[in-house]
Amino acid sequence: MILHITSKQEWADAQAKGEYTAPSLAAEGFIHFSTDKQAVNVANAFYSGRTDLVLLLVDESRLKPELKWEPPAGPPADNISEADLFPHVYGPVNLDAVASVLDFQPDPATGAFTLPNLGN
Repeated sequence: MILHITSKQEWADAQAKGEYTAPSLAAEGFIHFSTDKQAVNVANAFYSGRTDLVLLLVDESRLKPELKWEPPAGPPADNISEADLFPHVYGPVNLDAVASVLDFQPDPATGAFTLPNLGN
């Protein structure tokens, strides 16, 4: 499974459209994903203060667009190494590849994200 952080509204929009896209697809040509070991660092680096998020668990074997494992796009944030390879999806995500959608909220006391139970 690969993971993608998005807003509840963007996920609702994807369900209405029949496919998921992200602003990065138009701007950079791909959608940013993470592994289960990378997602918390990504969330804490780029989504601090957000309480409207969900975590998409995507079965990469069911993806229709191309998936590439690449270094982070742009300078790495705290706890994200340039040596880490991240999954990047080069096209809209077909909804049948989304295995589950989990609420993804920061801890109310600390504001830090932790990975929810992924059901593995």
